[in-house]
Amino acid sequence: MFAIALPDRASSTGIGRLARWLTIAGLGLFLSGCGVNEIPRLDESVKAAWAQVENQYQRRADLVPNLVETVKGFAAQERDVLVGVVEARAKATQVQAQITPEMLNDPAALQKFDQAQGQLTSALSRLLVTVERYPELRSSQNFITLQAQLEGTENRIAVARRDYIEAVRQFNTEYRTFPGLIWANLLYGDLGPKQSFEAAPGSEVAPKVKF
Repeated sequence: MFAIALPDRASSTGIGRLARWLTIAGLGLFLSGCGVNEIPRLDESVKAAWAQVENQYQRRADLVPNLVETVKGFAAQERDVLVGVVEARAKATQVQAQITPEMLNDPAALQKFDQAQGQLTSALSRLLVTVERYPELRSSQNFITLQAQLEGTENRIAVARRDYIEAVRQFNTEYRTFPGLIWANLLYGDLGPKQSFEAAPGSEVAPKVKF
């Protein structure tokens, strides 16, 4: 008489588990090869680029109090110009604090941020025009130091904005084209296309800070 060997139940369970793990691993490799992770990766790149934009604008905002105090020491009568700079800085700092990375797909939010920073830029420009009337101020060591710091910060702002614009371009391209479009609809619909800065003519060149 022949005996039929039945598979051991424990062995069968072990083989079943191994098969499930192999299936999951294979599916993970398949999805990764199809670009399912590309959208979140590019989303993180946009957030990192945005953090640099905020850092450089904050750096500029931090220079403003010293700049105002230095000008006040030589030209206290320019009160209206100084107040304009202080108020523009306060508004820009307030708006910046309100913008989170999750709001980068909101065109109104980014426009509000850009407008506030633009108003501070304009206020600083008016102050620098005023400074031209005070040779002693322009030759003071403290002012010369601020000049170098402000010019360096404007350069960094230009670079940070350029990098952010490029990061947004890469994200939006992936988000709107195949195969990223499929994953966007299936998994990442909440991210939405990112908003970019409107590049003004000549914005690729950092502004010259002259005192």
